[in-house]
Amino acid sequence: MRISVFGLGYVGAVTSACLARSGHEVIGVDPAAEKVQFIRAGKSPIIEEGLDGLIADAVASGRLNVTDDFRDAVARTELSLVCVGTPSTESGGLRTDYVERVVQQIGDTIRQKRAYHSVVIRSTVLPGTTREKVVPILERTTGGRPGEAFGISMHPEFLREGKSIYDFYNPPFTVIGTDCTEEFARVRSVYDMAEPAISGDRIHCDLATAEAIKYGANLFHAVKITFANEMGLLCKRAGVDSRHVMDMLCRDTKLNISPRYLKPGFAFGGSCLPKDLRAFTDLARKSDVPLPMLDAILASNRVQIDRVANRVRALGHRRITMLGISFKEGTDDLRESPLVALAEQLIGKGYDLRIVDPDVQYAALHGSNKQFIDRELPHLRSVLSDGPAAIAHAQIVIVGHASKRYQELLGQLNQGQIVVDLVGLPLSAVPAGVQRHGLYW
Repeated sequence: MRISVFGLGYVGAVTSACLARSGHEVIGVDPAAEKVQFIRAGKSPIIEEGLDGLIADAVASGRLNVTDDFRDAVARTELSLVCVGTPSTESGGLRTDYVERVVQQIGDTIRQKRAYHSVVIRSTVLPGTTREKVVPILERTTGGRPGEAFGISMHPEFLREGKSIYDFYNPPFTVIGTDCTEEFARVRSVYDMAEPAISGDRIHCDLATAEAIKYGANLFHAVKITFANEMGLLCKRAGVDSRHVMDMLCRDTKLNISPRYLKPGFAFGGSCLPKDLRAFTDLARKSDVPLPMLDAILASNRVQIDRVANRVRALGHRRITMLGISFKEGTDDLRESPLVALAEQLIGKGYDLRIVDPDVQYAALHGSNKQFIDRELPHLRSVLSDGPAAIAHAQIVIVGHASKRYQELLGQLNQGQIVVDLVGLPLSAVPAGVQRHGLYW
């Protein structure tokens, strides 16, 4: 394929060289004369292991050329990768003016060219940017529509400095965000035709999801580093080598290094996580060791509960039924259950609340939680209710557990009733015509 790469910084230089090595004809575009001169001379404009040799070979083979003439580059290619920088503003926001300027240049040339051209955003931009900023610019400059005059996709990179050439050929996955299946196939073919082969799955998603995946990856990396370092702070004070602790944590691929607990949903609770967080951060304070991230977790968890309570209040109805009250489905354990905290907020605000949880109803009479309920939640017993009666009572049904028995109750809902879904129910669980508010979906 004939490909133009806009921006010859870190991402653009590596991408250009690797695509040329893979057999594509690449034209690198950058207004900076020194970058163009470096690559034209077969040298890398950045320090990156192996890149000098890769660029030299690509230039010598004729598969990599460079220019500062964007019109010529777009005219001579069929797909453009936008790899320009998106630096921070003084307030911490993201500047997209370089992306917008390049996209306008590409769009103007597409109009003159009068041929379909694919525009692929590889720069890191916030979710919504491609659809809200890039597409309107292309529509205005080309005079056409996506899928007709031009193709548009968001294609984030996952390159580590110092390992970028290896990462280009061995990515965790290749993400291509676009609304058009033909455009997905076109961008995918860039990698399917590559030699040496590029490993990993090819993932098709929408534009904003592709943008968010890049941010999710980077933010999670930052969280992991901070977590490991905060563990190290207190472990060092306690005389423990935190490297051994983290090595053993990483051996647990069932829970620790796994998809477990990495799904958006309601707040956590139970007898372990809140208690252990408090104990660890309390020890840190007594040891004069600052752990700002770990200190903030319980406050963040409380925000999840408050936001749901505020959303329920905003719906403007007074009769509410909750399906599930224990901290986890299939247990009668109410200790630090976020659903209990939510129920207490609603009761405290005077809502007419009913709760359906057969496991807790049993515990209130017979189980190990009986004394806890009698001592800490005496009002809870009075709002525990039979399922069908509670459904008939409700203007709003809050779904806190996803079990089949609760989904069967939802089948009794009628139009006019509202579901607040905290668990990510399947679409089929809520009857047609019943309004549903998802937590983060």
